[in-house]
Amino acid sequence: MKVEGVEPTNNAAERAIRPAVIWRRTSFGSQTQTGSAFVARMLTVVTTLKSQRRNVLDFITAATSAARLDKPTPSLLPEVPASEKVINAA
Repeated sequence: MKVEGVEPTNNAAERAIRPAVIWRRTSFGSQTQTGSAFVARMLTVVTTLKSQRRNVLDFITAATSAARLDKPTPSLLPEVPASEKVINAA
């Protein structure tokens, strides 16, 4: 079955998780559940931001500042330009 615009392999997914696999192999993982949870979250944040072509350091800085100042943290959801936002007319 072929669908226009859909890659017939999972190559994109394999490439997306490769940095995490390399990190795990070279660092021997983490030593605690808390450490594993931290690494999983950080790898998710980095992978998501890179796929959206957003600056990782800017996001981490904003998230840390927001947490310290007890303000809402930035979102990992893609930023939608105002011209593309859909207004619910219900």
